Amino acid sequence: MNAILALEDGSVYSGQAFGARATACGEVCFNTSMTGYQEILTDPSYKAQIVTMTCPHIGNYGVNRQDVESWQPHVAGFVVRELSPVVSSWRADGSLAAYLEQHGIPGIQGIDTRALTRKLRTRGALNGLISTEGLSPEDAVARARSWPGLVGFDYVQEVTHAAAFDWDDTGHASAEFRLIQGSAAGDPRECRAPLPAAEIPIVAYDFGMKYNILRRLRQHGFRIRVVPASTPADDVLRHRPAGVFLSNGPGDPAALGYAVDAVRTLVATGVPVFGICLGHQILGLALGGTTFKLKFGHRGANQPVKDLETGRVEITSQNHGFAVDPTSLPAEVAVNRINLNDQTVEGLRHRTRPVFCVQYHPEASPGPHDSASLFAEFRTLIERHG
Repeated sequence: MNAILALEDGSVYSGQAFGARATACGEVCFNTSMTGYQEILTDPSYKAQIVTMTCPHIGNYGVNRQDVESWQPHVAGFVVRELSPVVSSWRADGSLAAYLEQHGIPGIQGIDTRALTRKLRTRGALNGLISTEGLSPEDAVARARSWPGLVGFDYVQEVTHAAAFDWDDTGHASAEFRLIQGSAAGDPRECRAPLPAAEIPIVAYDFGMKYNILRRLRQHGFRIRVVPASTPADDVLRHRPAGVFLSNGPGDPAALGYAVDAVRTLVATGVPVFGICLGHQILGLALGGTTFKLKFGHRGANQPVKDLETGRVEITSQNHGFAVDPTSLPAEVAVNRINLNDQTVEGLRHRTRPVFCVQYHPEASPGPHDSASLFAEFRTLIERHG
């Protein structure tokens, strides 16, 4: 089948279809990671986005049931230069094309993804439409132009869990993989390292939570109660948490007034708070700042971030299209990390309260591990203020 990708600026790209026979609108963005397409597909932060992979060859290791970051994929569509016709990983449970078809997501291959990426870097992120259903170019462009976009819309309610739950009571889902040799030990995909006791109770807000964040928190001894995005602060405090975590998620943080109000109340109580990505932006708003939309966002596993307090540079994994405006922050909030590519805010710390956050993903699955110590920092902060 043929497929089409149309942008609001009138550009049309024709290619070959894979995945589902479907049509979808979304913000067209690009990700520079060379691996991790399954994690990208299932990251709730990509809700309402058509993701272009800059790596030209995608799909060679298929998909498996263990590397998902949420209960289903969330991207609106998927764009690649070349889809691998062969799945060669021993861990694979199926092909990328079959996975997208199963979940109703259209894909397009055979287009010039380098030209598309250059356009997005020059013009900025553009609304688009992807279709594998034979739409005409004129109709596709018109529908791309009519899509309302991300600014001002709350996509968190479409990805957050509807009810609160306790994460991984058995510990099996969080334990790190342990490499083994020989067949006597059983299925090598199920061999795990031991976990520490879950001795520190925290509440984690699910704004579009990646499972690997929960895994990392559990690996550092946290007992985690996950609550929906709209949970009031009073309900969180009834759990008597030692700390509160704010997750990643999709869309415009300025549209999440209910979350900002809840976090503002929690900060005022003195409970330790740690935020990642959208959680960072929500915390920035709760502390008195404002946010703005980036031209084309940061999406990839090679973003350099400088810690202004130590001078250390971390290579980080990122996925966001909005940022905190540093000029809007009050004096009691310090910008302690910046992006070395464009100097945007990558980390905040309150000068007197036990509150900090980062714009990037220290759980990085897959990706660099330079920032993994932030979870230990959260534990230390809680122990210091316990």
